[in-house]
Amino acid sequence: MITLSAMRTRRRLVVATVVTALAAAALAGCTAGATIGPPTSATATATTPASAPAGTGPSAPATSGAAATSAAAATSGATASGTAPPPSAAAAPRCSSAALSVSLGTGGGVAAGTSYVDLVLTSTAGRSCTLEGWPGVSLVGDGNGTQLGAAAGRDPSSPPATVTLAPGGSAHARLGIANALNYPPATCDPVTADGLRVYPPGETHALFLPTTQFTACRMAGAPLLNVTALQPGAA
Repeated sequence: MITLSAMRTRRRLVVATVVTALAAAALAGCTAGATIGPPTSATATATTPASAPAGTGPSAPATSGAAATSAAAATSGATASGTAPPPSAAAAPRCSSAALSVSLGTGGGVAAGTSYVDLVLTSTAGRSCTLEGWPGVSLVGDGNGTQLGAAAGRDPSSPPATVTLAPGGSAHARLGIANALNYPPATCDPVTADGLRVYPPGETHALFLPTTQFTACRMAGAPLLNVTALQPGAA
C-alpha cells in the first residue's frame, strides 16, 4: 500500500521532469532563432551604401556625365572647325535692265475696244534676280523714241509680288491698249507707233520693243495704256 508520503514524492519528481523538459525546449528554440536570423555583419554591409560619402556611389552617373561632356566637346569642336550648317543664301538682287530682254507673249485678246497683250521680261543674267511691281510702259515713235501720249496707268487687279527669275526665266505683265480711233482726232491725233519703251520696276534705263502693230495718240489727253503688276512665267 502506497503511503501519502510516497505519492507526494512521486508527484514532485513528475513536476521536476516536466519543468526540465520545458526549459530544454525553450533553450533549443532560442538557439535556433539566433542561428536562422541574418548575421550582424550582413546588416552592416547592407547599410554601408547609405552612409557612403558623395562621389563613391555607383559609377553609371559618372559615365553618363563623361559622355555628355564628350558630346559637348565634340559639338564645340565641330562648330570651331567650320562644319556647322552654312547660313542661308543671300537674297537675289533686283533684275537690272541690262540683265533683261523684252518681248510680246502669245496670249491676249480684245474686250470693250481694248486689245490685250502679254509683255514678257526674260532674264539674260547668269544668276537669279528678282522683279516686283509694275513696269513703266509707253508708246514711242517719230523714228527717234519720242513718247506718244500718256504712259501706261497701273492696273491694280493683280497685286504686286516678288518674282524670282532664274537664268533664262521670265515674268509677264498684261498690257491693255485702247483703240486710238475711238477718240476724236482733235484730242488724239492718231499715229502708228514705232514700238514700246519699257522700264523694269525700279530701273531708270529703258528697254525698247520694236513693233508697228499699235496706233498711238500723240495727245497726252487720250490715255490708251494700262498694265498689271508682273507675275511669274511667260503667261
